[in-house]
Amino acid sequence: MNLFRDLSQLPEQFRHCALSIGNFDGVHRGHARIVQRLLAAARAVGGPAVVFTFDPHPARLLHPERAPAPLGWTDRKVRLLRELGADAVIVYPTDLAFLQLEAREFFNRIVRERLAARAMVEGPNFFFGHNRTGTVDALRQFCAEAGVALEVVEPIRVDGANVSSSRIRALVAEGRVDQAHAMLGRPYRIHGEVIRGAGRGRTLGYPTANVGRTDTLLPSEGIYAGRAWVDDSPWPAAISIGPNPTFDETALKVEVYLIEFEGDLYEKVIEVDFLTQLRKIKRFRSAEQLTTQMNRDIATARDVCRRFELPSQ
Repeated sequence: MNLFRDLSQLPEQFRHCALSIGNFDGVHRGHARIVQRLLAAARAVGGPAVVFTFDPHPARLLHPERAPAPLGWTDRKVRLLRELGADAVIVYPTDLAFLQLEAREFFNRIVRERLAARAMVEGPNFFFGHNRTGTVDALRQFCAEAGVALEVVEPIRVDGANVSSSRIRALVAEGRVDQAHAMLGRPYRIHGEVIRGAGRGRTLGYPTANVGRTDTLLPSEGIYAGRAWVDDSPWPAAISIGPNPTFDETALKVEVYLIEFEGDLYEKVIEVDFLTQLRKIKRFRSAEQLTTQMNRDIATARDVCRRFELPSQ
């Protein structure tokens, strides 16, 4: 995988490129269209297709109190961009000094000097430079002056709405993961390390994997049908996000029951896809009523998974 974090170590073969710059949060269908056009631009200029993205998201440094929860993690972003066909992905280590670059200086230093780009492909809402003063119109002017071809790709619409990271974020936060799936082009996914919990699921006959240390946006509280990935193998799953009010618990947890899985998952990192929300979290009058509902949830989750085409890892 051609992943670079230091521009000073970028091989010459990835300069003189077709370039796209952005956060690419979630790598959704709109991003896929941009990369598709980037590949065409790369062929036209006879160079590589290079994606330039950031880690962390600039908002985490500039406005940490308002920074959006990410829709994915860096390694997955890079993997998805490479699957789309990018020849190289630059994950730039964002710092405040970098974010203070004025738009013209950013273009000259990064686009022209470091990467010697011959073409650029961006979306219509692209901004760059200090305080986001660099607009698409400014980029068009800079590219024209430098002899760099520029294509601005119009957004994709799904169900009457533009596909965007912010729209997908809102859908996930509301638990509408099936609609987020339509905009992403794949199920929404989180990952995290399996940690020890109270062990109550085992006593109820359904041992769950408690997923901790997640660093991406969680869907709203509820029970979901999904799929868990363990060592690159998929398992149908029923997923609970939220507390367990039947036992007077208030802490939010992510619990995943891997249907028909046997084995020890403690300290493994698993990835979890969300296919659809089955119901909201509710209090049951007894453990027996909860177990009866869990039986129904797991049967439904199994049926949902059977209807979905198996996604790639």
